[in-house]
Amino acid sequence: QVQLVESGGGLVQAGGSLRLSCVASGRTLSINTMGWFRQAPGKERVFVSAINWSGGRTNYAQPVKGRFTISRDNAKNMVYLQMNSLKPDDTAVYYCAASNLISATSPTLYNYWGQGTQVTVSS
Repeated sequence: QVQLVESGGGLVQAGGSLRLSCVASGRTLSINTMGWFRQAPGKERVFVSAINWSGGRTNYAQPVKGRFTISRDNAKNMVYLQMNSLKPDDTAVYYCAASNLISATSPTLYNYWGQGTQVTVSS
């Protein structure tokens, strides 16, 4: 089993920045990809970004390209999501997730999930 715990959410004005963190524990050697997803009220959970745990290859959803940056610290079993130029449309609960696959953008391909952290962007 892998346990994931997110932190760093909060309330920020449009144009501001936040950095989300996620720490993994347990059978972390089984992880190949770490991802961030978000879910707005009444909407489906959607892919935001992912990073390959060993090679560092990254992937971003179109709405966040150029504004969000995903990174990892393997020694600390942590993954981060730096979010800049935030917009009200970025308001959602953000989830950290871990997959055994080398590359994954669908939430159905992720095996483990954190509890989520709320990000609210005011206009």
